[in-house]
Amino acid sequence: MRTRVRRYVMGRTLMTAERVRSTLAAYELWADTYAAEPHNPLMAAEQRAMVGLLPDLCGQRVLDLACGTGRYSRLLAAAHAAEVIALDISAPMLRKVTTGTRVLADMTQLPFAGDTFDVVISGLALGHALDLDLWMKEVARVLRPRGTLLYSDFHPAASLRGLKRSFKDRTNRSHAVPHFCHGLQAQREAAAAAALTIQVTRELRAGIEFREEFPGSIDFYLHHFGTPLVLLVRAGK
Repeated sequence: MRTRVRRYVMGRTLMTAERVRSTLAAYELWADTYAAEPHNPLMAAEQRAMVGLLPDLCGQRVLDLACGTGRYSRLLAAAHAAEVIALDISAPMLRKVTTGTRVLADMTQLPFAGDTFDVVISGLALGHALDLDLWMKEVARVLRPRGTLLYSDFHPAASLRGLKRSFKDRTNRSHAVPHFCHGLQAQREAAAAAALTIQVTRELRAGIEFREEFPGSIDFYLHHFGTPLVLLVRAGK
């Protein structure tokens, strides 16, 4: 029995490690066409909702965690943050960031001292973290007392409905982006374990908060009406 359990655990570890490598490979391929502003209606709606939850950034030191090409870094600088650190694990994505100080690192192994940032922002990236608890603890570690964490992610309910993260390259070929589904209760528990207090949760539901038109949107809303597509969370330390 012990041998079987060990083989199962090893197999699961190898499988999840492969998904992490696949995620990195997908973003390195996507970097060539990944714009530094929202490039689809869902991202645009997510960004508007995130901006509505931002604390006052004037004079604050802010970390754009898993920054991609820096769409939030630009907004943070425009909101008069004193310093913006843009961190991502993908070098090709990071090379396209034009605002703030760029740092190449894993978002669960942050190369910063404790109590470094007033605010941590992370847009649509939590699902790329294999270890949810470690992600929360690392964020809490680098946040200063009374600091703010604001993040968004594709809603776990959307994954359960079979909706996938994907993109098209320059040849119009579709590629799936691996995504770990962290349930809302698991996120609450991970935040509590990291001594973070969740202050606000919001959902963007198909046909309700998210109603933008796009090719095929009529059929999409008929089929997925009411399905939460994006989850937004603001927490304090």
